[in-house]
Amino acid sequence: MRKQFVTTTERLLDEDERVVVLLGDIGVFAFRNAFKKHPQRIINIGILEQATVSVAAGLAKEGFIPLFHSIAPFVVERAFEQIKVDFGYQSLGGNFVSVGGSYDYAALGCSHHCPGDVSLMQAIPGVEIIVPGHPAELDALMSKTYASGHPTYYRLSERSNRSAQDVTFGSAKVIHTGKGPTVVTVGPFLDRVTEALAGTDATILYYTTITPFDAATLQQHAGDGRILCVEPFYEGTLAASVTQALRGKRIALSSMGVPREFLTAYGPAAYHDQACGLLPADIRARYDELLHV
Repeated sequence: MRKQFVTTTERLLDEDERVVVLLGDIGVFAFRNAFKKHPQRIINIGILEQATVSVAAGLAKEGFIPLFHSIAPFVVERAFEQIKVDFGYQSLGGNFVSVGGSYDYAALGCSHHCPGDVSLMQAIPGVEIIVPGHPAELDALMSKTYASGHPTYYRLSERSNRSAQDVTFGSAKVIHTGKGPTVVTVGPFLDRVTEALAGTDATILYYTTITPFDAATLQQHAGDGRILCVEPFYEGTLAASVTQALRGKRIALSSMGVPREFLTAYGPAAYHDQACGLLPADIRARYDELLHV
């Protein structure tokens, strides 16, 4: 996804003179061609994330479309107040593109984990949140939303689904319909969900836009109200959106995601998938539990 992000951003720089890229001391080499071609509109500000967001807000006030890129905990957690006040409160448009959440950078320790980024960004009114599951989905979604006039958060992953879906901003995609529980999943978790539920009668809904949440598709495919959310961030992050979408309906909601605790072990992301109980076998076991509710 990071390679696609560079390709898409370089195209936007060529096509739209309003686009300005601000880097937090990562991606500098990847954007080397853009630095040569558009030296006035791409800047490596360095490890100054709060200040970078405020600079981006100033650019937005002057009619530019800023795009800030760094690792998730430094984009969202370190600069949260600036995003909230400088963009949210001021109703400014801008783009925040992260890598590393939830634990893609686990080899660097828990200071580089960020399973709480989506929860935090949801707390800022007016923010759009996009979680693609494939590089082609990132290109399609970013091309449509980079100039939306809203603060837009793109959560890139080091891992992708094997194939892209035909996705539309603000809409969920129905992957499979059945008479069993409905499974809501997000971005790069689609492949493991489809693997886990092969041969079942599950309804599978695929979300790449988290906010605004597509309530209508869930309402149409909620079945008898047994819902399993499989999310690549803190477990329960989608719970409010799901329960609001199905208000007035009796539901049994089960959430799977990163446990709400500090993950202090080092190791690759696959290790944490296992430790967090997010492998296909774990998903199947949770789905089977819902069959008996």
